[in-house]
Amino acid sequence: MKKKKRRLHLNWALYLMLIPGFIYLLFNNYIPMTFTVIAFKKYNFQKGIWGSEFIGFDNFKSLFSTRDSWIILRNTVGYNLIFIAIGLFVGLAIAILLDELNSKRGKRAFQMTYLIPYMISITVVSYIVYALLSTDTGFINNSVLEPMGKKGVSWYAQPAFWPFILVAVNQWKWLGYNSIIYYSSVISIDSSYYEAATIDGATRFQRIMYITIPIIRSTIITMTLLQLGSIFRSDFGLFYQVPMDSSALMNVTNTIDTYVYRGIKSVGTLGMSSAAGLYQSVVGFVLILAANGIVRKIDRDSAIF
Repeated sequence: MKKKKRRLHLNWALYLMLIPGFIYLLFNNYIPMTFTVIAFKKYNFQKGIWGSEFIGFDNFKSLFSTRDSWIILRNTVGYNLIFIAIGLFVGLAIAILLDELNSKRGKRAFQMTYLIPYMISITVVSYIVYALLSTDTGFINNSVLEPMGKKGVSWYAQPAFWPFILVAVNQWKWLGYNSIIYYSSVISIDSSYYEAATIDGATRFQRIMYITIPIIRSTIITMTLLQLGSIFRSDFGLFYQVPMDSSALMNVTNTIDTYVYRGIKSVGTLGMSSAAGLYQSVVGFVLILAANGIVRKIDRDSAIF
């Protein structure tokens, strides 16, 4: 007991710094969890949360019993898997290349350049994409295709192009965030490892494969596990605003989040929205536990917990 009081006395400043974050988590994350009961009710605005009729898992059945259920599940999980894989490879590659850059001024300029997209609102991004792809006034149709003698493309009516467009926009926006995380781990590596490897005749590629990647493996695993936890969630702005809510693109842009939003907007199914949120959270939590358990068996030190 005396040790606890002494520890509290010595670290009171640190505990004081925890209070704002704790208050934020309490009101923003934990208290709202009590309202997940809406997922099991036929919500009635007049009766309120506790007075509404309890309907069990009917909201979950409604969410996944439609003919679109496979499409939204495929799009949500499929896009996220691609985002994780490409984001890992490209972010790590940029971080390593940036570390190889000798000019400090060049590093700062490059960091500032690729961080700008991350700080731009997705609404602004959607209009940038529209400025490029607009059928009548878009840059690609008017300044690229027409001068080459080719007919302009109705981008917002051609689903075949959008899986590539969405992946490209996502990587462009998140490249700065991913690479800066990996870069912070790369620059923390002791340079003596590289010097010893160079003396032994290791090539630059060998130094990356046998020194850089193994040392930052924990960061790579942590980032991947955190992203796996959100694999059943989608960036609403990316899939709704960037395609401009085009009905012709619904087959390749509709995800769980956009499907629920359209359902609420047209029918007002608040219960189904809560069911989708609860489903995404529970499945994401289970995925993190499963992936972390696998990592612990392979390499205990690389696991999150």
